[in-house]
Amino acid sequence: MTESSSRAYNLRLGLVLFAIYLLLYVVFVMIAAFRTEWMELRPFGGMNLAVLYGFGLIIVAIVLSLAFGLLCKSDDAKQAVETTSVDKVK
Repeated sequence: MTESSSRAYNLRLGLVLFAIYLLLYVVFVMIAAFRTEWMELRPFGGMNLAVLYGFGLIIVAIVLSLAFGLLCKSDDAKQAVETTSVDKVK
């Protein structure tokens, strides 16, 4: 994989993960703006939906950033593997 193709992959991956988070955030804002009574519901442990959704957004942001870090392709790592493979052949 060339440097430009790995950069393109990383860019697409970042944009997809950002779009996922943006969609979740927009839903949160829309509920808060147009269905405020839903935010007062207490589905679990006495905490209202606004607090649960907010914590959920924080957790999703952390999970998505970890996913990006694991799935992102590094040019340096690929070059190190290629160099090691060439050295073994010699």
